[in-house]
Amino acid sequence: MAWKVGAAVSAALAVGIAGSAAQQAPQRAAWRAEYRAPESIPFPESNPYSRPKAELGRRLFFDPVLSGDRTRSCASCHQPDLAWADGRRRALGRSGDDMEFHTPSLLNLAWQEGRFGWDGKFRDLEAVAFGPISAPGNMNLGAEEAVRRLAADPAYAAAFAGAFPNASPDASLDPGPAVTRERIEAALATFERLIVSTPAPFDRWIAGDERAVPEAAKRGFDLFNGRANCAACHGGWSFSDGSFHDIGVGRGEDIGRGRFVPKSEALRYAFKTPGLREMRGRTHFMHDGSLDSLAAVIDLYDRGGIDRPSRSREIRPLNLTAAEKADLLAFLDTLNADAALSVAAADLPDGPPKP
Repeated sequence: MAWKVGAAVSAALAVGIAGSAAQQAPQRAAWRAEYRAPESIPFPESNPYSRPKAELGRRLFFDPVLSGDRTRSCASCHQPDLAWADGRRRALGRSGDDMEFHTPSLLNLAWQEGRFGWDGKFRDLEAVAFGPISAPGNMNLGAEEAVRRLAADPAYAAAFAGAFPNASPDASLDPGPAVTRERIEAALATFERLIVSTPAPFDRWIAGDERAVPEAAKRGFDLFNGRANCAACHGGWSFSDGSFHDIGVGRGEDIGRGRFVPKSEALRYAFKTPGLREMRGRTHFMHDGSLDSLAAVIDLYDRGGIDRPSRSREIRPLNLTAAEKADLLAFLDTLNADAALSVAAADLPDGPPKP
C-alpha cells in the first residue's frame, strides 16, 4: 500500500549510516540524521483525520462544482502528474491571463507550520481553500453560493453528514446544516495533507544504502548543508522551514510578506520557502516563476540575490565552482521519487496514515 512505503525507509535506518567517500564532510553523519523519514502524517487536533472526511475532500478537490461557471477545480492548477502544480510560469487565470504567483506544489504541506501562501496571507491550510475558490480571477464562487450548491446536491449532503456526524447525544436536537464553509475547508485540508512524496534515492541513502546515490550527490549534500548553507531554509525531510525570507528576487511592489507586516524590514520582499522534492522536469521556479531552471536557481544563490537591507542574513555570495554547482544539481536530482504516488485514485486509509 502507498501509505506503508515509509515503513521500509524507517526499517532500513537500523542498517546504520556509514561514511563512504574519503572526502566527505566530517559533519555528514550528523546532517543525515536530520533528514530521516517521518513516522506519520500530522493532523491538527482541530481537524483530525477520518476516511470519510478525506474522501469528501478528494471529491471536492477534483470537482468543478466549486467554480462559478463549473469549469475549474482545485486540480486545474494542482495536477497530480505535474507534482501537484501546473508546469506554468504563473497560474492560469479564469480569463486566460496569468495570475499573480507561480502555482506552488501541494506536496508535503502536512509538515508546514505557520502561515500559508507565498506571502503568508492564509493562517493555516484550512484557510487556504476559499482564497482561490472565491477569487474573481480564479474559481469565482462565493462561499455562500458554494454552500448552497453542495447542500442542494443529495449526494454531497449525505457525504458531508457522513464526514461530520452529529456529536450531540440527543438525536432530537437539530444538528444544523450538514454543509458549511468550515466543513468544506476541513475536508479539503484533510485530503491535501495526504499529498505526500514517496521515498526517493535520497531517502534510501539516508536510511543507510550507500549505493542509492552517486558520489557527486553526496558531495552536493555536503555543500547543501555546509558552505552553500541551503539547509538554513531548506532543511529537514520536507526541505522547507515553512518561513519567509527575502532571497533577492522580488522587486518594486512585489514585496511578499511585507504586504501584511509593513513595519518589518526583514519581511519586505520575503516569500514562503518551498519544498525541494519532485522538481525533475519543472521549468519555472520562485514565487513569480522568473527562473527557468534549477541551474538558474543555483546561480541566483551563488551571486547572493539582490543586496538590500531586507535580504536574509543567510544569503550571501558563494563563489561556487562549476563542479560544485554540478554536485548540487546531482544532489537535488536524488530528491525525485522512484515511482510517483497519487492519492487521486488510491484507496484511502481508515486510520491516521503514514507517509
